[in-house]
Amino acid sequence: MAQVLLFLNQGFETMEFSPFVDVCGWARNDYDVDIHVTTAGFTPVVRSTFDVDVTVDKLITDITVDDYDALAIPGGFEEYGFYETAYSDAFLALIRAFHAADKLIATICVGALPVGKSGVLTGKQATTYHLRRGYRQKELAKFGVNVVNEPVVFDANVITSYCPQTAALVAFKMLGLLTDEATEQTVKQAMGY
Repeated sequence: MAQVLLFLNQGFETMEFSPFVDVCGWARNDYDVDIHVTTAGFTPVVRSTFDVDVTVDKLITDITVDDYDALAIPGGFEEYGFYETAYSDAFLALIRAFHAADKLIATICVGALPVGKSGVLTGKQATTYHLRRGYRQKELAKFGVNVVNEPVVFDANVITSYCPQTAALVAFKMLGLLTDEATEQTVKQAMGY
């Protein structure tokens, strides 16, 4: 069984949260793939960008890294408080623990920034939000990351991407890495991609 921990920081973007749930849900429901998604956050209810509340399954204090195969991190908006929790010592320690255990880390858009800040991407290739003259990519580069301006980048067991439009691509890539390429392609096709 593949277990995915989908971590919701304050101000996460719902469009970047739902593809992880949907892609894994389609794989499990329609193709009997043994994959499960557990949501987590700092509080029992996490407010997303645009004020949508989501009740999570676990709190950060309840997480045992060995129980999971992957950590999924949607990005979010600064004005909704995303970096308040995403850059916290507790979350950066969680990222480092997943990396130290050689677990997959999948991020969308600015979800790459806390991974960069954690030091996990130092000297590695990655990407993040690329529009508005690449100001977030410049921020990622300050963490010692070799920024690549491509939609999806995979290096050192970390998937990064450069905007919300890539959310489904990251979820499919994560599914393929946790299962196999045939499963990834089957679910992708079934969902119209």
